[in-house]
Amino acid sequence: MGWTNYGLAHRPVVMGTRGMVASAHPLASVAGLRTLMNGGNAVDAAVAVAAALNVCEPYMSGMGGLGYMLIYTARDRALRVLDYIGRSPEAAVREAFSSPEEKEVGPKSPLVPGSVGGWLTALETHGRLDRASVFAPAIEYAEQGVPITLQNANFFRLAEPRLADGARATFLPEGAVPVPGTVLKQPLLAATFREIVAGGQEAFYQGEIGKQIVRAVAEQGGLLTERDLADFRPEWQTTVSMAYRGYDIHTAPPPCSGFQYLQTFNLLEPFDLRAMGQNSADTLHVMAEAMKLATADRIAYAAKPDAPVAELLSPLYADQRRALIDPGHALTSEGERFGGAREGETVAAGRPGGLSRECTTHFDVIDGDRNAVSVTQSIGAFFGSGVMAGDTGIMLNNFSYWFDLDPASPNVIAPRKKIEMCMAPAMVFNREQLFLAIGTPGSFGILETTPQMISNVIDHGFSVQAAIEAPRFRTYEGTRMEIEGRVPEATRAELVRRGHDVRVVDDWSPVVGGGQGIMIDPDSGALLGGADPRRDGYALGW
Repeated sequence: MGWTNYGLAHRPVVMGTRGMVASAHPLASVAGLRTLMNGGNAVDAAVAVAAALNVCEPYMSGMGGLGYMLIYTARDRALRVLDYIGRSPEAAVREAFSSPEEKEVGPKSPLVPGSVGGWLTALETHGRLDRASVFAPAIEYAEQGVPITLQNANFFRLAEPRLADGARATFLPEGAVPVPGTVLKQPLLAATFREIVAGGQEAFYQGEIGKQIVRAVAEQGGLLTERDLADFRPEWQTTVSMAYRGYDIHTAPPPCSGFQYLQTFNLLEPFDLRAMGQNSADTLHVMAEAMKLATADRIAYAAKPDAPVAELLSPLYADQRRALIDPGHALTSEGERFGGAREGETVAAGRPGGLSRECTTHFDVIDGDRNAVSVTQSIGAFFGSGVMAGDTGIMLNNFSYWFDLDPASPNVIAPRKKIEMCMAPAMVFNREQLFLAIGTPGSFGILETTPQMISNVIDHGFSVQAAIEAPRFRTYEGTRMEIEGRVPEATRAELVRRGHDVRVVDDWSPVVGGGQGIMIDPDSGALLGGADPRRDGYALGW
């Protein structure tokens, strides 16, 4: 008997046996599928997807950005994290920023770009194909052009004020936001991809590409130096995990914030969400309250050295924190980020052992051998810093924004510091067998959207497509909750009665992310792909 595949879905679950790709753009999924069909494995295909997204979604991720890659090798059943989050520049002291805006946009806002180092490290350690084969689809797209989708045009319109002169020449070629159907070419980016194919990581971090990045930033008053780039190294890490209803859920370790949703599941374990009903008022209330408690702990501990993850995820600590959940009344939250001294009674961190400003992308690949890759990566806000690195075609990230300037914050900016990072891809295992690779963009909403999608599968038996499509919510400061309009009015009214400040957003809102996922049917081994219609997501298999 196959997976139940309950739930309403407007798109079919994509099925295959030899490979599956689920990404945020159909042409990027095609690039991954082409790579699999040409003999590549999941890692080869994942890097091909990542590079293609740089062309198809240039405002979301790319060579100037950062990310995490979960890599599962089926032969030895090994799961590792490849962390390619760049550190802050050596010159990134609090005094270097005259205003919070300088760390949000412009030449002072980039961290060291980590994506190229991450992609090439993954290829060198786990790939089958050469760089030329893997980057061929992205180079083709950049040289020949890709059509601007309806969603692309919306994001371009939102991002237009951020773009500096070099970027405007590329992305606003007629001096205005391109209309849907416009074929956008990026020859500078294609040339940079060719340099990376020829010279590898050295060409980017010690070669002419890196020099152009530094020169472009310095000319505008930025902080990155050649030494900052030359010293960058991706890091291999061990996942953190949480058992939930017989499944093991894995993500990257701190300063990745993914332990927030693991803690959410720990708090939810005793609640019979299936009996309570998917997206019922009872279920939404208890999930929101668990998320608020986990958020407070993430703010307090994620950026600290030696974050007490084991204690935060312990059953005894969960029992202590769960006692704060009132089934009839909403807790008050300080919000998604450090807010300094609190006013009034807000959820405080416990003592264990005692959009939007963000544009991100997520994709998953599983190959015929059941090797799997789950990737979340970003350049920060729309088009990152808004700064293009000279003639490279690379848009630089603005992740300094995610640091705080308040010295009381655990996440205060400092030289060569790793940032607390909300990107958090997931893999789920059932009795040591890979079951699900899933994730989403969405800033700190990632940490609330991800458990909603996983719960839809585990608690309610949904198909991966239905789990992704189902209406979602997101919590903020105070008791504010943004919830999609497809949630029935009676349910929303009951949440209001319990004290939630309910704000209705669009029926299909990117505010609550844009998830992609691939499930392996536990009985047949078939690959089942799902992708989010809230953005341009598409799953393709064979």
